[in-house]
Amino acid sequence: MNDFEAILRGLDWSVPVQLLLSVLPALICITLHECAHGYAAYRLGDDTARRAGRLTLNPLKHIDVMGLLMLVVFRFGWAKPVPVNMYNFKDPRGGMAITAAAGPVANLLISIAALFIYGLLFIPLAGKEWGWYVLESVYMTAYLSLTLALFNIIPIPPLDGSKVLYSFVSERSYRKLMYYERYGMIALLILVVVSNRLPVDPLSAAANWVFDRIFIAAQWGFDLVRLFV
Repeated sequence: MNDFEAILRGLDWSVPVQLLLSVLPALICITLHECAHGYAAYRLGDDTARRAGRLTLNPLKHIDVMGLLMLVVFRFGWAKPVPVNMYNFKDPRGGMAITAAAGPVANLLISIAALFIYGLLFIPLAGKEWGWYVLESVYMTAYLSLTLALFNIIPIPPLDGSKVLYSFVSERSYRKLMYYERYGMIALLILVVVSNRLPVDPLSAAANWVFDRIFIAAQWGFDLVRLFV
């Protein structure tokens, strides 16, 4: 064994492997999140997303590079927003709120479904070396999808929570909030950085609390398989 091989064997590959295993789940989560926005808008009368080519499962159409990196590394991130023209809705503000809520709701459902699949696959794959990578990816899909849902309901623009909040305020307040939307991304980055420096990260704590409650879906899948083995 030469020196280079010795160095490679001595490296801790757990972190890069973990990051690589997070990429595909992250792409799945953001793609379905944005498709849910576009589909909800389309059903409510706005075909802007469809004409922009955003009603697609092609993740390249939805990736925001910074948001993807944040999701993979910090477990909280975002995608490229789907274009929506709220004035195509019969009720512009109500339609915008429903369209905004569709993304986080879709992510919550994806998380529950992924946990159920995790439970289904656990017995047949747990004994195989490669099976653990599959299980890890499915588990990561469930967790990242949940964190994407929770992060996006924060009422800071341009996140979905702000658009839902706007539907409950006056027209004048709505215009003021929209004016400050340009500063929202800076506020979000500060929020993520500060949260990760606190003794207890409130974002992660909230995600873990909800994840523990919906993990019962994995038990349902596990129990279903045990009926046949």
